[in-house]
Amino acid sequence: MNRYNIDFVTYCIGNLARRLGLSQQDAYNRLKSSGILYGYIVPSYDVLHTFSKEYLMEDLISYMKEKGVLES
Repeated sequence: MNRYNIDFVTYCIGNLARRLGLSQQDAYNRLKSSGILYGYIVPSYDVLHTFSKEYLMEDLISYMKEKGVLES
């Protein structure tokens, strides 16, 4: 991972935590354990970082629900 990927991952975790009312550690753990972090966010950085914050958060929340790490 390069600096841009790390900054983007931090951005995603922080915004998800605020949006969902979770700690940043909990948001990170859910993304990591579900495979979303290294299976989706990091490899898809080139596309994902072009999305608006609102769209990105909705996309990640939807995927977290699909993976079962967030209740519907």
